[in-house]
Amino acid sequence: MRVILGPMEGVLDHLMRQMLTEINDYDFCVTEFVRVINQVLPDHLFYRLCPELKQASCTPSGTPVKVQLLGQEPVWMAENALRAAELGASGIDLNFGCPAKTVNRSKGGAALLEHPELIYQVVKACRDAVPRHLAVSAKIRLGWENPNDCFEIVDAITQAGADELTVHARTKAGGYKASEIQWEYIDKIRQTSPIPLIANGEIWNHADGQACIATTGIDSLMVCRGALNIPNLGNMLKYDHPPMPWHQVLDLLLKYSAYEVRGDKRKYYPNRVKQWFAYLRHAYPQAADLFREIRTFTEVDPIVSHFQHYREKLAD
Repeated sequence: MRVILGPMEGVLDHLMRQMLTEINDYDFCVTEFVRVINQVLPDHLFYRLCPELKQASCTPSGTPVKVQLLGQEPVWMAENALRAAELGASGIDLNFGCPAKTVNRSKGGAALLEHPELIYQVVKACRDAVPRHLAVSAKIRLGWENPNDCFEIVDAITQAGADELTVHARTKAGGYKASEIQWEYIDKIRQTSPIPLIANGEIWNHADGQACIATTGIDSLMVCRGALNIPNLGNMLKYDHPPMPWHQVLDLLLKYSAYEVRGDKRKYYPNRVKQWFAYLRHAYPQAADLFREIRTFTEVDPIVSHFQHYREKLAD
């Protein structure tokens, strides 16, 4: 069984990847997307989103990291895929699933699901540009509105030569509604296409992982939001570990705080840590109480100090 830590724009940055791969046996990670428009991007942008490029494209604990690209111009996507490869990326992942309105309005992410021919051109251009020893993969949803569109989309990606495909088992219109998940379509894709698959969507615990495998016939799972709800979700899925207890989550919050307040990351810390709480409180009732205590804080030091006092009280 493989478990992959997926991308989440603005949340799963390299510091979060570092922390989560230290406590989970993830097979690989995918970066936040690098937005490609009409130029080869400067190296510093790749390094900013994927500083792991400077350490053999792995997190400090040794988990490989793929660079994710998002765009719709085949030539420029290929040029940037090649540049990422030259900088040492362990693989290239192409985003055709992002449902964000700002991305879709500029014809990126899930907007391409309505244009399988363009998806084919982007994937083929990238696969042709990148050295064969590096995997070029893609991530999709089932379609824009109609899940039956997935078969034409998957065929385009397969014919273009992609090495692997992650399928988020909802349409763009389905958003993130639990009621919209349709794992059975991944099973249909598996039966009709030779491309290796990764299943994604509504995997929150070990039971969900086993149910997804049973429904899809796929034993490669990608987690995103769930990895923030319960920090050791990767090992829960792989090894049926129990959820991380709340006191260990607090220790992790303090460790994350030490990571995030370094350098220019400091100014983003209050928003980043509050974002994380939005996920933690789904799994830990205590997180909702702690969030109410810090939600009005806008500076780093009061938040970190509050966490430290809270942890000390819990230990007494």
